[in-house]
Amino acid sequence: MISLLDYGAGNVRSVRNAINHLGYDLVDIARPEDILEAECLVFPGVGAFGAAMQRLHRLGYVEPLRAYLAQDRPFLGICVAQQLLFEGSEESPGVPGLGLIPGVVERFPDGDLAVPHMGWNGIRPLRESALLAGMEGIKLYFVHSYHARRSPANADWVLGETDYGSPFVSAVQRGRVTALQFHPEKSGAHGLELLRRFLADATGDRPAVEALPAKADAPAAEPTRLAKRVIACLDVRSNDAGDLVVTKGDQYDVREAGEVRNLGKPVDLARRYYEEGADEITFLNITAFRDFPLADQPMLEVLRRTSENVFVPLTIGGGIRAFTDADGRDYSALDVANEYFRSGADKISIGSDAVHAVEHFRSRGKDGSSAIEQIAEVYGNQAVVISVDPRRVYVGSPEDTERTVIETEVPGPGGERWCWFQCTVKGGREGSSVDAIELARVCEQLGAGEILLNSIDRDGTGAGFDWELIAAVRAAVGIPVIASSGAGSAEHFSEVFRRTDVEAALAAGIFHRREVPIGAVKAQLRADGIEIRPT
Repeated sequence: MISLLDYGAGNVRSVRNAINHLGYDLVDIARPEDILEAECLVFPGVGAFGAAMQRLHRLGYVEPLRAYLAQDRPFLGICVAQQLLFEGSEESPGVPGLGLIPGVVERFPDGDLAVPHMGWNGIRPLRESALLAGMEGIKLYFVHSYHARRSPANADWVLGETDYGSPFVSAVQRGRVTALQFHPEKSGAHGLELLRRFLADATGDRPAVEALPAKADAPAAEPTRLAKRVIACLDVRSNDAGDLVVTKGDQYDVREAGEVRNLGKPVDLARRYYEEGADEITFLNITAFRDFPLADQPMLEVLRRTSENVFVPLTIGGGIRAFTDADGRDYSALDVANEYFRSGADKISIGSDAVHAVEHFRSRGKDGSSAIEQIAEVYGNQAVVISVDPRRVYVGSPEDTERTVIETEVPGPGGERWCWFQCTVKGGREGSSVDAIELARVCEQLGAGEILLNSIDRDGTGAGFDWELIAAVRAAVGIPVIASSGAGSAEHFSEVFRRTDVEAALAAGIFHRREVPIGAVKAQLRADGIEIRPT
């Protein structure tokens, strides 16, 4: 029997579904004493180091967990749970960790690399082990801003390293205690295989195999490299009959001959894209459903069903805001995010409310009142994506506006050589005084971990990504950026990666209509020498 330590934060549904998918039963840790009674303990962690330790203390789990680990019993920690095994973290100064492994977890340095480290990277085994055998050269899913480093004091723990600027610890193992910085439950077939190996070992389905010492004459392995991500986006709304469908607009108009375009069912399409090799799936809920009690939000069921068979990251956007339902019950944006995370989301996307947060920031600064700050505080920066819906506003010269402008190769209707990118709200129907560069910079300060950058001008055109917009925003922030809107060919993906060095690119209609399969995009990227996750 596998025991799951769910301490009440983040997406544990995906871990649960992955373990069930592999044929194992689970029980939940409900009391401190359940920890010491467990036969095999799986601990997925998310969010901030200090918040996680605080929650463990509040539940009375810290001392039983330390005792369990000291007994060298089967344990698998994931992501923040690996970091908690160390003595402390720069993320939460003064907060002791579990102290099993010597060392203090550090933040990735600001500079040329985007932080968080987000996406598919490799692992370099430092010792032979049954867990990582044959895993050289494969890609696994990481999402974190803090990391541990190998030192003489903890070298006997370190099973594998990954490179992001410099090496960091991506897997530890000593005896029957194992922990991983990456998310095996979000790492596709290879991640499921790693989970299967750990569970088979832990439950006695095969003999336990401890990691062996490193070979003194082992050749140096190649550095690992972060892959560019190809993301499939599903715009989901109810059609006129009330059914949830995937649709796609032309410059945000989703109707054709008076009817909502119906390009398929969201759960079915998400599974298809997973099987075709999508690195992530994004759901954008473009029907508000604000009259529903939160527990009955249709998108929650979409996430639950999708996460049963799709083992890559899932992002949900649309409706992540405070609202009052038809019964008069009030929900905060954090309440809404909680439900989405518990239903299978790994990241949530905030749209119009991000514009309002920037307007608020102008007068009051960072005061903890925005949904961005509140959700990032609990779940970590990496869990918050800002979805930007800008359109070009042309001006005769930079002096004609207070907004941040660029000199463009695409002149305006009057031959204007300058433009700024106006952020819109309400699905692109209303403009604002906020430009895309200001929004991206402020949202990064508020705690967002990623920017999903759309373009109203390019949406549905098939003319290619607006690389001028994307390059301007990418240069303005230190967090990952996803290019969106306008893809019409596989070559457009190579172009945007070469011209802007964004971390990911997203498309919808060309995938839904099978005009450009995901496999064709990855084949093009590989032919052009761009690092990808093999499928």
